Amino acid sequence: MRVVAGLGNPGSEYEATRHNIGFMVVDFLAERHRIPVNKRKFNCHIGQGTIKGVGVWLAKPQSFMNLSGKSLKAIQKELGLNADDFIAVCDDIDLPFGKTKKKSKGGDAGHKGIRSMMEEMGTGEFYRVRVGIGRPPAGMDVSDYVLSPFSIEEKGSLKALIESAADKVEELLIL
Repeated sequence: MRVVAGLGNPGSEYEATRHNIGFMVVDFLAERHRIPVNKRKFNCHIGQGTIKGVGVWLAKPQSFMNLSGKSLKAIQKELGLNADDFIAVCDDIDLPFGKTKKKSKGGDAGHKGIRSMMEEMGTGEFYRVRVGIGRPPAGMDVSDYVLSPFSIEEKGSLKALIESAADKVEELLIL
């Protein structure tokens, strides 16, 4: 069993923001593999199914980004999983918009959702798919930037970006 955790913030006001790209990737995977993410458990929206022959839980923690590790730790404990059974999908301001990167293990790179997972699980030994959202314009606060919607130009490429991130999740599932 593997857990694909899309990191984001709950609520309609955050739905289309850069910080919620993790939720968007999980929603795409859910649609692609016909896994409804409609149950509430562990303060997450979850769905169970199979991707590429691997049993998965798709999870969208509903505790806000900075506390998402608590929900994922509860899943880990309930299912008796190791940290490396988790794939976190999150935004990354250090990657240009449109780029994705898979990573195994490591630090939080300043990402508070990843930091929360590391604190709760006691390790950084889980996989990540980082989705490039680019850096904020000069003078704009990072918090304001990640909580802002994508530009019109970015929206034109957003589906391809989400699909690329979903492909990377699938690659990690079959390792």
